[in-house]
Amino acid sequence: MPIPSSPRPERPAAGGRLSRRTVLRRGATALGGVALAGGGGLVRAGLAVAAVRHPGSLPDSTRPAGTPDAALPFDHLIVVMMENHSFDNLLGALPRAGHTAADGLTFDASGAATNSNPGPSGPVRAFPFPSTAQGSKVTQTWNATHRQIDGGKMDGFVHSVGGASQPMGYWTPAVLPFAYSLARTFTLANRWFGSAPCQTIPNRRFLLAGTAYGAISSSPSGLRDQPPAARTIFDRLHQHGVSWRNYFTDVPQSAIIPRIVERYPSRLASLARFRADCRSGALPAVSFLDPAFGVQSQIGGALTHLPGVLGTLGAAVHGSGADEEAPQDLAPGERWAYGVLEGVLRSPAWPRTLLIYLYDEHGGYYDHVPPPAAIKPDAIPPTLSATDVPGAYDRYGPRVPAIVVSPYSRPGAVTDVVHDHTSVLATIEAKWNLPALTYRDANAATVLDFLDTSRPALLHPPALAPPA
Repeated sequence: MPIPSSPRPERPAAGGRLSRRTVLRRGATALGGVALAGGGGLVRAGLAVAAVRHPGSLPDSTRPAGTPDAALPFDHLIVVMMENHSFDNLLGALPRAGHTAADGLTFDASGAATNSNPGPSGPVRAFPFPSTAQGSKVTQTWNATHRQIDGGKMDGFVHSVGGASQPMGYWTPAVLPFAYSLARTFTLANRWFGSAPCQTIPNRRFLLAGTAYGAISSSPSGLRDQPPAARTIFDRLHQHGVSWRNYFTDVPQSAIIPRIVERYPSRLASLARFRADCRSGALPAVSFLDPAFGVQSQIGGALTHLPGVLGTLGAAVHGSGADEEAPQDLAPGERWAYGVLEGVLRSPAWPRTLLIYLYDEHGGYYDHVPPPAAIKPDAIPPTLSATDVPGAYDRYGPRVPAIVVSPYSRPGAVTDVVHDHTSVLATIEAKWNLPALTYRDANAATVLDFLDTSRPALLHPPALAPPA
């Protein structure tokens, strides 16, 4: 079996060495590409098989499961996942704006982006959107995304939509002041990739279960699929007595795995409850916080096809939403996210809070960094038709924006460590010593590289730019 190429390796801090415990926590970065054989066995060139962590293993075998690691400087972890934008599309102008460590677009002396893709009449260069408006000429299906990546050339974005230029558009700080302010204030990921080269629901399955278990699209027909061994991160938290809640604006993202909603209805709460818990400092250990997905959302649209309470949730979704998925205007999403972040920063829980702000997949928008190889989560292959591009869950999707917001974030810094959405799971598991769900989260990098755990440089809440 061919072995995928290795992700970009982590660089230890100057003068330091990675401890064995840190290597285990940041496994995918240190291990490189690992392939699962058909029978569930592991094959790896140049590394002992024993170095690979397995599903069900603990991050720290010396501590009982469910016991928090006091060395990790947070008691509250919040996950905010928005929709459908690539790094270059949302934050590509960061180098032009002075954040030169950010790996965004390339600009010439006149300030014009030089990145381009072939089009029907010649190269189509990256160009700035003049407002927060979006069109609908983007796509992120399994087949389209593979065409966009084109074996690492990243030159198929325009052709994937019949020659339309929208995939090459990007926003500037003048149009998205909040997003750029957040990226420049806290610690930014240069190498956070979607978990799979496809749509919303498979990528959000990776966030919640560490695997897409066959899904390549956001089709309603797959929503009744059960995760392998009926385990999600919420099951792990519940099993070991770690408090959690899925706060939502119109529909909870946890409903994409319906059993979560059916099993834990008391763990669902409104955005108003989140704001109240922020003000009082009563946040649970783990919070997943969702914007308004709106009727155009793949999540809301899919749920309307389900019976019972889930269908009711989906039918209740209306309006344009604030998740920023095309063709929505981005302004409502900027306002929603700014309000959420302000609430977190002003909370009495802020000194011991860590928030991960990210996007589920690239939305069909251009990015210049080829996705590297990834460890397969399990032995379940993608469910492909005869017309689908052959492939497996052994390569990440295109890059997405990801920022870690914490008093211990490294101000204005970036990290080049390779992450994907299962890094969120790896971080939760490392903090509360929970068993891994799949090979992907067992060997994913945590977000410790975003932090300077020796001092809270941002303990006094910084001011963020409000939306335009």
